[in-house]
Amino acid sequence: MQPRNIRSLLLYPILLGAVSAVSIAQTSGAQQATEANFPSETLAKTTATDETTDILQQVEEYNPVNLTLQQSDPLIRINSVDELSDVRPTDWAYSALRGLAERYGCLLGYQDGTYRGNRAMTRYEFAAGLDECMNVMQRLIEGAVSEIGSGDLDVIARLQEEFAAELATMRARVDGLEVRTAELEANQFSTTTKLKGEAIFALVDAFGEGGEDINGGEDVETAFGYRVRMNFDTSFTGKDRLRTRLQALNVPPLDDATGTRMARLGFDGNESSQFTVHRLDYRFPLSDKARLNIGAVGFQSNRFASVTNPLLASSGSGALSRFARRNPLIHRTPSGAGIGLEYKLSDALTLDLGYFAGDAESPTPKNGLFNGAYSAFAQASIEPTENIELSLSYVNSYHPGGGVNLTGSTGSSNARRPFGNDATSANRFAVGASVDLNPVVISGWGGFVTAEAQDGPRQDDSADIWTWMVNVGVPDVGKKGSLFALVVGQPPKLTDVDGGEQDPDTSLHFEAMYRYPIAKKIAITPGVIVITNPEHNSDNETIVVGTVRTTFKF
Repeated sequence: MQPRNIRSLLLYPILLGAVSAVSIAQTSGAQQATEANFPSETLAKTTATDETTDILQQVEEYNPVNLTLQQSDPLIRINSVDELSDVRPTDWAYSALRGLAERYGCLLGYQDGTYRGNRAMTRYEFAAGLDECMNVMQRLIEGAVSEIGSGDLDVIARLQEEFAAELATMRARVDGLEVRTAELEANQFSTTTKLKGEAIFALVDAFGEGGEDINGGEDVETAFGYRVRMNFDTSFTGKDRLRTRLQALNVPPLDDATGTRMARLGFDGNESSQFTVHRLDYRFPLSDKARLNIGAVGFQSNRFASVTNPLLASSGSGALSRFARRNPLIHRTPSGAGIGLEYKLSDALTLDLGYFAGDAESPTPKNGLFNGAYSAFAQASIEPTENIELSLSYVNSYHPGGGVNLTGSTGSSNARRPFGNDATSANRFAVGASVDLNPVVISGWGGFVTAEAQDGPRQDDSADIWTWMVNVGVPDVGKKGSLFALVVGQPPKLTDVDGGEQDPDTSLHFEAMYRYPIAKKIAITPGVIVITNPEHNSDNETIVVGTVRTTFKF
C-alpha cells in the first residue's frame, strides 16, 4: 500500500517548501492579494457566476443527497463553513475549490474537461474533492510539472484546517477499505476464475399409471432429491470464457416408476451423488461479429444458440419438466464434444452453426469424433423488433445401433426408436417464436423429424415424428423476481412409420408453476404436470406429477 504523503496536516509546510525560491516580498504580496480576494464576509455573500454554474454542475449529478436547496431559501451570514451541514456554491470554500479545479485540473469529471455543479454538496463530498486536489498538486510539485502559487498554498492550508475532521474520517475509512481489499486479493480463490454455484432441493410425487405396455406401471412414493452445480468461469483476456462445471445429482427420473419418459423432470438424473465434470467448454471472439465455442464435455446447441424460450429454459429457475425447457427434437440430439460458431449477420439476424459428437473420446468402432453418434446443427435467429424473436432450425443426426434416441427422452417409446435399436439417421426441422407483450411473454415451438433406418431388417424404412409446445409466462407476479407460467404441448409423437406401428392416440402435456423468491438468492417453485394419454395411448391413465423445487444460488 503506497503512503498518502499529502493526506496529513503536514501538507502545508511541504508545499511551502516547494516554492521556497519565491521572495518574502512576493509571498507577502500574494498573501495580501489572497486575503483581499477571499475575505470571510465578502465570500459568504458572493453568488456563483454563469461560469461557476457550468463548472460545478457535476456535484449535483454525482450525489443527490441533501440537494433540496430551494431558490427561495435565504442566504445566511456565517463565520465559518463548518456551521453548515452542506457546502453551498455561495461559500468561499466552494469557490476556492472551484478555482483550484480550474487551475490544476484536479476534478475533471466530464468529457469536455470541466467540473460542473450548482447545488450544495455534503462536507464529506467536499472533503473527497479537496483530497483529490491536494494529491494532484503534490504530484505536480514532485514532478516539477507546474509551479504552485503561494496564494493557492494559503487556500489549501485554510481548506485543510476547516475540513480536518472530515478529511481524517474519510482517510480512515479509505485506509480500512484498502486493508480489507488487500486481504481479499491475498486470499482470493483465483485472479482469473469466478465460482458460481447452484443447489436444488426437490420434493417429488406422481399419481396414475402410464405405459403399462412397458413395465406395468409401479407405485410411486414421495421422493426427495437434490442437485448441486459449481461453475468455474475463467477468463484469460477479458473477452473469453472457459467454463468448468462440477455436478452431483440424485433426482431419479420418473420414467421407471410411471412407465413413460414424458414424466421426466428438467433437473433429474441419477449420478449416485458423485461429483463429475458435467460441462467443459471454451468460447472466444473471432471478430466483432463472430464467436467460436469449443466443448469437450456436455457441449450441445443450447450452450451458444437461443432456444427461443427465454423464461423457461433454465433447469434451476425455468420449467419443471424436461419437455417444456426446449425443443427436444432440435436441442436434445447426440452431443458431448464439438464446436459451435455464432455469427451476427446484422443487429436483427444471427446465424449459429455447430457439430457435436456423442462419444468423441472413444476410439472404438461406431464411436469417435466422426464415426459415432453426431449432430450437425444450423439455426437462424431473427429479432425484427426488441420484443420479438423468431428461429428457424435444422439438424442432421446419426444414431448408431444400440444407442438410438430420437426424442431426447421426452416422447413416446415408439417415437424414440421407430425402428428398434438399429442405426438410424434423421433430418430435423423446427420453428420457434417468443413475443414479449409486457408483462406477458408468449413462447413456443413446432418440430418435425423424418428418420430413416440405416441397417437391420428394416433398412431404408422411414418414419415421421412431430412435437409442439406453447407457454405463457408472467414475471414479477406478487413479487419482483417471481414467475407464473402455464404450458401446453404435445410430446414427440410417431405419426407415420414404414412397416411398424405408429402411436395410436395423442398425449397432451399440461404444466403450471409459480416461482417465488423468498430471499435474494433463494427461490421456491411449486408446480404440477399433467400428462393425458401417456405414451400417446388412451388405454393409459392420466399421470399427475407434483413437485416443489427450491433453488439456492451462491
